[in-house]
Amino acid sequence: MTPWTCRFARLLPLFLLALACAPDPSTEGAASPEGTDSIQTAATLPPSYSDTQVTAVAQPTALAFTPDGRLLITTQGGQVRVYSGGVLLTTPALNLSSKLCTNSERGLLGVAVDPNFISNTHVYLYYTFNKFNTCSTNITNVAVNRVSRFLLSSNNIINPASEVVLLDNIPSTAGNHNGGDLHFGPDGLLYISVGDGGCQLGDPTRCAGQNTTARRLDVMLGKMLRIRKDGTIPTDNPWFASAGSRRCGNPAGVPSGTGPCQENYATGLRNPFRFAFQPGTSTFFINDVGQGVWEEIDEGIKGADYGWNTREGHCANNSTTNCGAPPAGMTNPIFDYKHGTNPSPSPFQGCNSITGGAFAPPGAWAASDDNAYFFSDYVCGKVFKLTRGAGGTVSVSAFATGLGNSSAVMLRFGPSANGTALYYTTYAGGGEVRRINFTGAMNRPPVAAFTATPTEGATPLNVQFDASGSSDPDGDALRYVWTFGDGSATVETTTPTTSHVYTAAGTFTASLTVRDARGTSSVQAATRRIDSGNTAPVPVITGPLESLRFYAGQPLVLTGTATDAEDGTLPASSLSWRALLHHNEHNHPLLPPTTGNNIPLTAPQPEDLPAVMTNYVEVLLTATDSKGRSTTVSRYLLPHIVDVTIHTEPPGLTIEVNGTSFVTPVNVKSWERYTLNVTAPSPQVSSGATWNWASWSDGGARAHGYLTPGANSSLTASYSSALAPSAEGMLDTVSHQE
Repeated sequence: MTPWTCRFARLLPLFLLALACAPDPSTEGAASPEGTDSIQTAATLPPSYSDTQVTAVAQPTALAFTPDGRLLITTQGGQVRVYSGGVLLTTPALNLSSKLCTNSERGLLGVAVDPNFISNTHVYLYYTFNKFNTCSTNITNVAVNRVSRFLLSSNNIINPASEVVLLDNIPSTAGNHNGGDLHFGPDGLLYISVGDGGCQLGDPTRCAGQNTTARRLDVMLGKMLRIRKDGTIPTDNPWFASAGSRRCGNPAGVPSGTGPCQENYATGLRNPFRFAFQPGTSTFFINDVGQGVWEEIDEGIKGADYGWNTREGHCANNSTTNCGAPPAGMTNPIFDYKHGTNPSPSPFQGCNSITGGAFAPPGAWAASDDNAYFFSDYVCGKVFKLTRGAGGTVSVSAFATGLGNSSAVMLRFGPSANGTALYYTTYAGGGEVRRINFTGAMNRPPVAAFTATPTEGATPLNVQFDASGSSDPDGDALRYVWTFGDGSATVETTTPTTSHVYTAAGTFTASLTVRDARGTSSVQAATRRIDSGNTAPVPVITGPLESLRFYAGQPLVLTGTATDAEDGTLPASSLSWRALLHHNEHNHPLLPPTTGNNIPLTAPQPEDLPAVMTNYVEVLLTATDSKGRSTTVSRYLLPHIVDVTIHTEPPGLTIEVNGTSFVTPVNVKSWERYTLNVTAPSPQVSSGATWNWASWSDGGARAHGYLTPGANSSLTASYSSALAPSAEGMLDTVSHQE
């Protein structure tokens, strides 16, 4: 277990103590050998439901079904995979990796099938296009998100030349908050969800809660969009006929001007990652990922403004108390839930990121499930069930738990051998597509799981197997059927443990199937790779050093070595790197799997001001030997945290830092070279006197960016007294409020 160091920092009155937990900087991540293992786990479900694996796929982002029952699976790295006839086809239908940016949260993010697929074979993809031959973030020419139409042939191949770009020029500003879902509505039009880009378009110092881009109608960020199948715009879109309106997503280029984008259908969204239509209706729900406090579900309404970044959930941005009626013109969510710790009856403990959503088709499951909305949380690994009663009353309960962190990225109902199932994608366990079936009174299959110790070593290799992790959802006793993969006889046991000696050198796959007392066997066998006569390689990260304290935006180089007892020193082609930005219980991708050595990586900035004490970077190096045996090691990289003490003269006045108000003096934690956007409200009344802002000690404007230096520093806002607010001060106040 990795030791953890916890620090407490006084950051702001609203969060008097910000708990900062980061890995002990002196501890290298433990090495973990990897192989072709399949260790099945099962969600905890109500009686009459079962959870099974469909197939293993790395980084599965989205799902769609063709009318003939083929399942299309997109991966973040750019592949469209086809699952047909009960198997995942070996050859991808399409691989867009050469034209994508996949760093941060970019990549191939969404897929939809044309309602008239039988006659036109059209499929639609949402992906991040490397338009300017750079995947850098927060630059002028950033990668863009686009929607394209392709032809899927009956032989499960998509010809790249069949691409027709329908919607283009959506800036992926900071690499995150891309949205990326797309579905056809009952009107035959294509609806697309787009995030706010993470950082403000044109001002990369204003990110997270400071990002106002979703409030602009002249860009497609932070929006629900609606287009025709050919990319043209429905004339009844809300801003189609507005003065100066433009087709902003025109593949030929963004038209000049600052008028509203004709594609916009609804606005004021932070990261509407997934949405879903209720079958047979025009109703759709939008899952909007929250910032600091609330996750929300919005009902799709033409022309609606859901309030971000003025609002988050049913409250003001970053508040749990300022939760009155929304400002005029804004629409509250139909449901929201708070991050992290909640009252004990709440099912949302530890939940922080709403992801998948799907409506149960009437008649697909139990009658009580008809038209229920199932939604998931990526961090706490749960699926919830929402029903809406008379008068719009909403009831929510936990449906499936124990899916694991980084799970339930997307939900979609579709056909299965046992009727209709709820399919979901998960990044957990190396990446899977799984499904939940309604079994009714039927006997539910057991789930196989086991460990093997050791899984590598010299011949003869004596391996101990333990299947204590296997389970039966109906509580039946189990029998264990072992196959060791070396040609030896199958062994059946009534106890969960056994052993086997591998007398020959080679790579073998041990597998386990379990059978319950009523004769039903596990749907999938659990497997483990066994290397007899071979040992795993030993990778070492040599740079950056664990003693490094990086600054925001610092260029880093990932370097390492690997040796193997059988192969000797491994070449750079045997090394693969990843990088993650951790934040509390979840993480964000910084670098996708990248082969080689001396890999460049730009250090991130914190997600927002509270995240200064909770964000850190994890670098992972995987080495693979000539027999396919892998080992992964990780290293935690911590930021250089410095104090910025902010004063006012006279003391006790209020200043704002990155949108949060502080009473001075205040000590703000920051990262070196992270921009603090400081504002001195003016005029202010204190102790019966009126004070007008006069100057900042660094010479900056009343509202300006302060680039955090590499050492502790101080900043002072000086005010002058006045009997009444000056006209200039009143104008400043009005400007600030706007």
